[in-house]
Amino acid sequence: MAVPASYNDIGGDAALRHHIGEVWYETEVRIPSSWSGRRISLYFESVTHAARVWADGVEVGAHQGGYTPFEVDLTALTTPGQVVALTVSVDNTLTLQSIPPGVVEPTPAGPRQRTWHDFFNYAGIHRTVWLSGTPATHLSGLTTTTDLLDSTGVIHFSLDFEPAPGLSARVRLSDQDGLRVGAQDGSSGTLHIPDPQVWAPGRGYLYALEAQLVDARGKVVDSYVQKVGIRSVAVRGNRFLINGEPFHFTGFGKHEDIAVIGKGHNDAYMLHDFGLLEWIGANSLRTSHYPYAEDVLDYADRHGIVVIDEVAAVGINLTLGAGVFGAPGYTTFGPDTINEQTRKTHAEAIRELIERDRHHPSVVLWSLANEPESDSEAAQEYFRPLFELARELDPSRPLGFANVAEATPGRCRVSQFADVLMLNRYYGWYVLPGDLAGAEIAWEEELRAWAAEGKPIIITEYGADTYPGLHTLVPEPWSEEYQVAYLDMNHRVFDRIEAVVGEHVWNFADFATTPGIMRVGGNRKGIFTRDRQPKAAAHVLRKRWLPKG
Repeated sequence: MAVPASYNDIGGDAALRHHIGEVWYETEVRIPSSWSGRRISLYFESVTHAARVWADGVEVGAHQGGYTPFEVDLTALTTPGQVVALTVSVDNTLTLQSIPPGVVEPTPAGPRQRTWHDFFNYAGIHRTVWLSGTPATHLSGLTTTTDLLDSTGVIHFSLDFEPAPGLSARVRLSDQDGLRVGAQDGSSGTLHIPDPQVWAPGRGYLYALEAQLVDARGKVVDSYVQKVGIRSVAVRGNRFLINGEPFHFTGFGKHEDIAVIGKGHNDAYMLHDFGLLEWIGANSLRTSHYPYAEDVLDYADRHGIVVIDEVAAVGINLTLGAGVFGAPGYTTFGPDTINEQTRKTHAEAIRELIERDRHHPSVVLWSLANEPESDSEAAQEYFRPLFELARELDPSRPLGFANVAEATPGRCRVSQFADVLMLNRYYGWYVLPGDLAGAEIAWEEELRAWAAEGKPIIITEYGADTYPGLHTLVPEPWSEEYQVAYLDMNHRVFDRIEAVVGEHVWNFADFATTPGIMRVGGNRKGIFTRDRQPKAAAHVLRKRWLPKG
């Protein structure tokens, strides 16, 4: 089996495509002879959704959560210069206590995995697997946060390692030309950089912070280099500020979704997608509806692309979309549905996301969920501690969640915890389909009600399914003309509401979904086709978003 890739579409086997449960990967790896005396570990960037790992038949670790990394220690079970058999079980089963949630239902034809998210439940080892050898005494953690105070850049740092006699820590900071611009001894502290080169949208300036462990003689025992972008993020009234300047998000919600390899990371597609974002004038993206590969954020850091980073909490709304997902009869929050154990899983997903991505300057906003039920007392009590946790883990970034259409102003009981209002709305598609004049009136009315709350508003989803090549003289749903007219209507509304600080079209490209009569070959709301060819709407967005002059 190819790694990284989803296993579902590699062959022509329908049973494997719709498989529920474990699949097994196995390979042999030779440990380098030069690694004698080192700590040997295996680092998985992503296994969807759960994994167990064995070395020569001995279980060495497990992980729950399909989009964040984990590491297993192989030191005691491996010998440098020898071969070790590695076995990984990959389980795509979702339950009401997993993130995202799902349930396996019995049917006369056998078990069926029910999900409440509108994308195909691809599974497999989706990202790179690393075999690493580190010194026995080594750095185990590095945390950085940055800020701007007048004309001074501030970098707070903290290093984790196991203390040993004579061992000490220090950091060294270099600019992009390799010139040292800061240094400090100790495992934690603050660097002050006068007149720094700041990281900004469209300008991905990065410093190199090297963390070192040194022995009593000053010899470097272990070191790690972390790229750091100095910038500030803040919310002031209904403005979203980066480096003290108002920022307006333009871009997309996306998916890790490619023909044949599913959610497997692919560098060529990543580079092409970023090339298309640049072509169309987009300055940002949302990692809908889960954390993306670390390579994506590294690229965004280097090129000044702004990112809304989202936890894989999509589908915490079991009453939503019974017609789309065919799952009536479930109550979202309850002792046997979304419960305290689900919240613990959700909390761990937040911890792992922030731990992985907090050093990325491109990440300016954490999204804790997509379209959850948020208009009930149970939702309020479920989400309150999760927002408190995220704020405690990272007080340097604003928080939000993508609000669903049913949770209108005055009804939503979770938006009170958010710094930014993130709205998914489909006026002219799911609401008043085909009636763009009526949709424009209704949409502006709701947006003005949200604007009265005094917070910035990002439209995190708006879009219309469009079949490429379908044309109508008068714009009709599913035609390319209707997608253009639909976007024009939305943009007129956004431009009349001062509090709207961002627009993310749903979706960047067409993507695979769960089979059903509501989706013709997947979700067709893409501005680009699944093979990345532009629909007519792409040229409309390019004209709107590209800098003038």
